[in-house]
Amino acid sequence: MNIHKFVMPEVIFGKGSIQQVGESCLRLGATNVLIVSDPGVIAAGWLDVVVESCRQAGLQYTTFYDVTINPKDSEVEKGCRVYIENECDAIIGIGGGSPIDVAKAIAILATNGGRIHDYEGVDKIHHPLPPQVMVSTTAGSGSEVSQFSVIVDTKEKKKMTIISRSLIPDIAIIDPETLSTKSAHLTASTGLDVLTHGIEAYVSLAATPLTDVQAKNAISLVAEYLRPSVASKMNEEAKTNMAMASLQAGLAFSNAILGAVHAMSHAVGGKYNLLHGDVNSILLPYVMEYNLLANPQKFADIALFLGVDTRGLSAMEAGKKAIDYVKQLAIDIGAPQRLADIGVEQDELRQMSVVAFHDACMITNPRDVTVEDIEELFRKAW
Repeated sequence: MNIHKFVMPEVIFGKGSIQQVGESCLRLGATNVLIVSDPGVIAAGWLDVVVESCRQAGLQYTTFYDVTINPKDSEVEKGCRVYIENECDAIIGIGGGSPIDVAKAIAILATNGGRIHDYEGVDKIHHPLPPQVMVSTTAGSGSEVSQFSVIVDTKEKKKMTIISRSLIPDIAIIDPETLSTKSAHLTASTGLDVLTHGIEAYVSLAATPLTDVQAKNAISLVAEYLRPSVASKMNEEAKTNMAMASLQAGLAFSNAILGAVHAMSHAVGGKYNLLHGDVNSILLPYVMEYNLLANPQKFADIALFLGVDTRGLSAMEAGKKAIDYVKQLAIDIGAPQRLADIGVEQDELRQMSVVAFHDACMITNPRDVTVEDIEELFRKAW
């Protein structure tokens, strides 16, 4: 009999749930919190809501928002100094993947010491982390429920993937109302990241029945609600369902891990300050084409989840329909189509292929890859 493990935080989901941040920290025994955010979240007004919730709960707090879209080792070190100098005993991350990943990384250094580079890879964290409450505002990264933190090594110009059970936050808060302040471009980019999480988790070598059900739901919700979510900031039904899609995709990939799309995207993100979802959306159909051979039935399933009519088709034919659907979805919502269009230079592709080959996400890709295979995929997408 197979044994399946599934890990997740306490989840608070729904309109207005962001107001529960302060009380959530109190329940974890916090008295003095570091709130990690970024300039975009501050401009949208959500940091003020979190600060007010902490005030009302009687918590002391310090804010740190020196965080960029591909968060860097230097930002983590700076945030850790703020945490220690202010004698904080818990951490709140509010935003998309960047502030949440930085908040997790600060938690590591605050209690385990050393440099964030020491924790790259799987299960390198040895001491318990402080209480963590994460508030997602993007319907994208899934970081608020995952055991991942991805940080740029500025010297090596690559993204470090840190994976540990310790990184699963104590409480994740997902308030769909926060999505109403996102631009159409960011909604499209983060939404395609959700789709990538769902698809990569579903075909992952580490997928289980526990992750499959989450991945399936996420893929179906994206197919139905991403277009209307991009079209209108005020479509509450679309925002709520995309928030749910992001949550379920996050639970799926946190437990099943990912694949070649994310390994390659991490390599690009280490070199270029691009939106992670934009890179994923370009690479996803090419990696799907490559991986189709490894498990045609799973790709045929994905076509069904996307709402494609696959009657009378073989698994391979249905799988190809899923790839066509993904390409058309990206076109419909105005996502970039080529790596060259977003500034990636051709002479970087070989070196990025080597970096991607060694990324932790590549281990669970369903089809074996060589550096040459990765380079060919990059060239197709360029």
